[in-house]
Amino acid sequence: MIRLLIPFVAVVLFYLEPVFGLFSPVELGGEFRYLIPRFLIMFLIFVGVYYSRQRALTYAIIFGLLYDLFHIDIIGLYAFLYPAVCLLAIWAVKHIHKHIIVVTLITLLLVAVLETALYGFFTLIGFIGMPFGEFATTRLVPTMIANSVFLVLLGWVFKSLANRRSIQKREGML
Repeated sequence: MIRLLIPFVAVVLFYLEPVFGLFSPVELGGEFRYLIPRFLIMFLIFVGVYYSRQRALTYAIIFGLLYDLFHIDIIGLYAFLYPAVCLLAIWAVKHIHKHIIVVTLITLLLVAVLETALYGFFTLIGFIGMPFGEFATTRLVPTMIANSVFLVLLGWVFKSLANRRSIQKREGML
């Protein structure tokens, strides 16, 4: 049963991101703050670190393509960025440490890198024209705070799910 749980959680997170996106923008002090949920990529990083690099990259490509098709209509952007972020996380954890706090910090750092890369790409093609300072205060910082709360609440669940699947795989209970 746990074999199907990892793809099921990935699908659920894929569909939950737009639902949580409905809570954005939030008005604080007369300014709008945008909270962009990045639940799926955070989960895929944990899958890649604690379970299987190959599965994480496969899911990252599939869900990246789905994200491209359903949300932005630019084929290949998320299909490239999701696996790249997963690979960076796996490489960093391999060279640093696999402790959950380290993985959480690396995950949050890579979510910031993902958001900044998306900002850079959309600025480059002229899709958005806001200055970087405005992007950082109205989108990046609120996004990081919201995703930090989510990851602090559910990071250990992601880790235990991936670890349980890894143990089952090693014991031959495919």
